[in-house]
Amino acid sequence: MSRIGKLPIAIPAGVKVIYNAPEIKVEGPKGKLARSIGEGVSVDVTAQAITVNRNDDTIKSRSAHGLTRTLINNMVVGVSKGFETLLEINGVGYRAEVKGNVLNLALGFSHPVNFELPAGITVEVEKMTKLKVMGIDKEMVGETAAKIRAFRPPEPYKGKGVKYADETILRKAGKTGKK
Repeated sequence: MSRIGKLPIAIPAGVKVIYNAPEIKVEGPKGKLARSIGEGVSVDVTAQAITVNRNDDTIKSRSAHGLTRTLINNMVVGVSKGFETLLEINGVGYRAEVKGNVLNLALGFSHPVNFELPAGITVEVEKMTKLKVMGIDKEMVGETAAKIRAFRPPEPYKGKGVKYADETILRKAGKTGKK
């Protein structure tokens, strides 16, 4: 039995869960999310908790058990609290600003980088070098943060670029020069 899959998911106050056999819909104060549930697992929804059960012991059912429980839990947490990822921009002249639905980045290129934000994702800029990517869908928040980081990943010599706030960059020694 999956250790993660057998844990029940508590439904917080203000969150409504509707399950119609392959789709589960979760509504909360921050928004609505829907997801299709794969074969091999069944979902039981009560007033206080959601439980995910395996239909049989096939490999596909066992592998989907814990994954399905985690995806549903992320939906419940997303519509009640939301998710956020913090990014930092390091480098002279590197900065960011948000204009409407577009994130404008100056990352040392000859041109500015304009990134259109996907629906449901918001970005806050603090001090022009700190970004906070927020949304209710954990998958979209992580994917958007990874796309922003991919424009200029941190380089190992000076650490310039876009990095996650909790990421540590392994630094390399530069040239020693002639003696």
